[in-house]
Amino acid sequence: MDAFFASVEQRDHPELRGIPLAIGHDGPRGVVATASYEARRFGVRSAMPMTRAKRLCPQLTIVRGNYETYKEVSQQIHEIFHEYTDKVEPLSLDEAFLDVTDYCGGGGTGKPPRMLAVDVAREIREKIRSRLHLTASAGVSYNKFLAKIASDHRKPDGLTVIHPERASDFIARLKIERFYGVGPKTAERMHYMGIFTGADLRRCSRQHLTEVFGKMGPLYYDFARGIDLRPVVTEYIRKSVGCEHTFAEDINQQSNVIIELYHTVLELAGRIRKTGFKGKTLTLKVKFHDFTQITRSLSQARTLATKDDILPLAKQLLKEVDYREHPIRLMGLSVSNPTGETDTGSPEYIELELEFEDWPEDNAPGMPTT
Repeated sequence: MDAFFASVEQRDHPELRGIPLAIGHDGPRGVVATASYEARRFGVRSAMPMTRAKRLCPQLTIVRGNYETYKEVSQQIHEIFHEYTDKVEPLSLDEAFLDVTDYCGGGGTGKPPRMLAVDVAREIREKIRSRLHLTASAGVSYNKFLAKIASDHRKPDGLTVIHPERASDFIARLKIERFYGVGPKTAERMHYMGIFTGADLRRCSRQHLTEVFGKMGPLYYDFARGIDLRPVVTEYIRKSVGCEHTFAEDINQQSNVIIELYHTVLELAGRIRKTGFKGKTLTLKVKFHDFTQITRSLSQARTLATKDDILPLAKQLLKEVDYREHPIRLMGLSVSNPTGETDTGSPEYIELELEFEDWPEDNAPGMPTT
């Protein structure tokens, strides 16, 4: 979808049409969830701090957003998808992969296709426009990697097809920042290696890319050659339940930190109760005032479901965090390791340095997370 949240607001509120609009919280810690195309002309982007967005665009109108409405519209969009295929893999409220091979027919049977995939994409976009009064962009190709790139190629309201015979040349000219899984920091590292385009990436061996980028290395190697064997996954298996909050002010007093931890535990327990999720690993996530971030995890033999299960473990994990000298900006808790998966039952502590590189357009930091 094109600027999904902002477009829904502009559709439903005519006074917002044609003006720079951002969805998010207007505060010192607010973050842009989505910006209208009028705002993007000023450089306003998703995941941008709201304070910076207002400096770039002083006339910016900010709307808190109605996420229940966005979910309802997303469901209506998916109903259109399912008129063509049940092989739908949601990426976020505003984006999905569709495998339309069976609907189109033909292919390996030697018979001409009943319908071209590009025509399916064209019909879906037209139905979204006529029924919901919104615009969508679509990409068509023979795998998920190329279809995703194609969907972004001519936004807004665009349709791009990458034919197998033209894929190699297309990838060769593609800037490395456009590759799946390549965010700002990874792109910077690749630039240091002399990799600026798909053609540059194609000259690197699988072994070298694996040595530098770990498990992503083989993916980069394959993507440079137009290879992506990932299927469209229609059955979603929940792996975790969590919640997190960015505070209005950094906190480092023990009483404040404990209070916020307690409230986060209550919210997490409520989400677990609502979803029925059963997991055995608790993870505490902390982002400090300087935006460095750590996580601490602890696994148990029993299922973690209630406040009484979670709070003692959360306090135990918090003891591993030096927040007196490093005030906390954000705190989150999640439960993972679903019942039935392999688990040692012994405590496990993990510290990770995380970087947010590729937020989906309408799932930016500061939005509700599960």
